[in-house]
Amino acid sequence: MDTATRDRNKDIRLLGKFVEVYCDGRHSGIEHVTVTLSDGLGSRMICPECRSFLEYAIVKRVNCPLVDEKPSCKHCRVHCYDKLHREKVKEIMAFAGLRLMLRGRLDYIWHYFF
Repeated sequence: MDTATRDRNKDIRLLGKFVEVYCDGRHSGIEHVTVTLSDGLGSRMICPECRSFLEYAIVKRVNCPLVDEKPSCKHCRVHCYDKLHREKVKEIMAFAGLRLMLRGRLDYIWHYFF
C-alpha cells in the first residue's frame, strides 16, 4: 500500500472515530445506525445526520487534490468542504478531540493541536 493510500485511510478512520464520539455525545437520544467505512476500515454507530456528514467528508477526502502532501485541514491551502461543512467539522473536531484526550487517547493531542 502506498503512502498516500495509507494516509488517506488513516484520515478516514480518524474522521469516523471523531464523528462517532461527537454523535454519541450530542445525539444520544437519536437512533443510531451502523455505518461501514470504505476499504475495510471498520464501522461506526452514528445517527442519520452524522452519517450524511461522514459520507460527504469521506468523498471529499478521497477526492482531495493534495494526494502526496496533504496537511491537516486547518493548515490546508485548498479547502475541500463548503462553508457550512467546514464549520461542522470544526465543531466535531473540537468536541470529539477533547473527549478522546479525556478518555486517555493521548496520541490525539498531536492531531488536536497541529
